[in-house]
Amino acid sequence: MPHDPTSSSEHDVRAMGRTARGVKGMTLAEGDEVVSMVTIEPGESVLTVCENGYGKRTAIEEYRKTHRGGKGVINIRTTERNGRVVGLLSVTDDDELMMITAKGIMLRTGLEAVREIGRGTQGVRLIRLDRGDTVVAVEKIAPEDSNDDSTG
Repeated sequence: MPHDPTSSSEHDVRAMGRTARGVKGMTLAEGDEVVSMVTIEPGESVLTVCENGYGKRTAIEEYRKTHRGGKGVINIRTTERNGRVVGLLSVTDDDELMMITAKGIMLRTGLEAVREIGRGTQGVRLIRLDRGDTVVAVEKIAPEDSNDDSTG
């Protein structure tokens, strides 16, 4: 596929030596921080999970490309209800998710029931938390093999 000079891509960053400091990827506003980064394959969507148990899936087509050093695009409306972003994953309906809370609760769930919604929304409840607990980690896990008869 030919390089489109109007879009941002890895072609915008030249090769550098080991001791180089790199180039600016994006401009962050005061108080903003980078939480995660993913690469997306065809058929995948972006799953965003927040500390209060809320999250959402968004089709990659909802995100416009920005140039290097730009401010990016809004991914999720963070509020007191959903809290700060904990993780970002590229997912499909067949993926399974493991969420871990600060109090040590682990929840394994499939993503087939989490429908895709728009970029600027707050998301839906993914896990119900006890008062004072928060989601601290989220990761895709390999689905269980239903034909696995091993006992140990």
